[in-house]
Amino acid sequence: MNELRYEDGGVKGINAAYIGGGSRGWAWGFMRDLAADRRMEGEVRLYDIDRKAARNNAVIGARISAHSDAASKWVYVTSGSLREALTGADIVVISILPATFKEMESDVHAPERYGVWQSVGDTVGPGGFMRAMRAIPMYVEIAEAIRDYAPKAWVINYTNPMGVCMRTLYEVFPEIKAFGCCHEVFGAQKLLADMLADLRGITGVSRREIKVNVSGLNHFTWFDSASYKGMDLFPLYEEFIQKYYETGFAEKDDNWMNNSFECAHRVKFDLFRRYGLIAAAGDRHLAEFMPNVYLTSPETVKGWKFGLTSVKWRFDDLEKRLAISESLVRGDTPVEITPSGEEGHLLIKALLGLGDLVSNVNLPNKGQIENLPREVVVETNAIFRGGEIRPVLAGALPPNLLPIVAEHAHNQENTVKAGLFCDYKLGLSTFANDPSMRNVNLADAEELYISMLKAQEAYLPEPWRKYVGL
Repeated sequence: MNELRYEDGGVKGINAAYIGGGSRGWAWGFMRDLAADRRMEGEVRLYDIDRKAARNNAVIGARISAHSDAASKWVYVTSGSLREALTGADIVVISILPATFKEMESDVHAPERYGVWQSVGDTVGPGGFMRAMRAIPMYVEIAEAIRDYAPKAWVINYTNPMGVCMRTLYEVFPEIKAFGCCHEVFGAQKLLADMLADLRGITGVSRREIKVNVSGLNHFTWFDSASYKGMDLFPLYEEFIQKYYETGFAEKDDNWMNNSFECAHRVKFDLFRRYGLIAAAGDRHLAEFMPNVYLTSPETVKGWKFGLTSVKWRFDDLEKRLAISESLVRGDTPVEITPSGEEGHLLIKALLGLGDLVSNVNLPNKGQIENLPREVVVETNAIFRGGEIRPVLAGALPPNLLPIVAEHAHNQENTVKAGLFCDYKLGLSTFANDPSMRNVNLADAEELYISMLKAQEAYLPEPWRKYVGL
């Protein structure tokens, strides 16, 4: 780690390692955010098993940094190994796709032959479990490399399954300074800002002006308080639900029908009626935690006005992103200094002492949610300031909601154990215990479990391969 230079109200000489630096999307947004911020400068080392993708992003990053509207200058280089990328790093960003969309096709669509439908397939359910089995060995390697080459670096994780990935980092290297970021809460804050405009004509409200207490697990996150300039938003939210419960509140002309990432928020509205809290994630994610209500069939999904994101859609979207990448590298498409809407660069600033910030993050539970198990990775607010992250005590989950959240918390812990120790029996029982599998008998669950493990053949440690006859 180099000596940081504090000059002219900012920080120079920052070394950042980006693991998954060939990203076609997340990396570009991060680069734009860095370029737009005049108070930080340094070098970003892009590491990716897809070397060409990393090299392309180094070119794109250089173009962004050279843009006339760039407020700061960053140097982008590629690294051939984790050691090269991490040595001397002050900041580490992890944003990877565990395996490829070919494996994700099995994650999402193989369970459909047993009537198990998944709208995302990357956090819970059979798809989330299998993704975890691939991600855990990768995160063991990453955690060991951070321990060996950048033990004092701040580590930002964006990869799903968020709780599993974060828990693995801390299991391997307990002293790691890692936190997980997810933008789902931002969307819920924006919905509340849209509500103010719709019901009270209060326009121009930034989602950051919506003050919330965050509590739960990643993608199954809740607000038990929400306010705007001292105004309690819960009574207004009840009014909002009364108005839009049946039709939904579509922000983009019923774009939830296009099978991508939009929704009409009907799942959120129903969850509020059930539990009295504001569910603070996208409907596609929320539905997977209560699949027997919202994911019983494609027709049920259509009624709740969100989409089943097929892996074909992801393949098609990847083709578009590859074309954009090549166009950006050639210079055919101009780069723009537009904000991504993420907060990663702001959290880095705060940790470097450039102002305090409160944001939602994923961290091991040290008591911030008092009635969930210790050490399970939970999502709450935290205060970021120079050299420290201080989680906000969110309090207890209410008794009507606790059993549902706690079940997923225990399944998350067992998923990590099964992955770390290649425990076939624990893995099977955890896989079968997910609520989405309740109507699948054990024999069929084991057949699905084995067939899905075989679909991950190239990414499984040797014990798994032995168990499933590979």
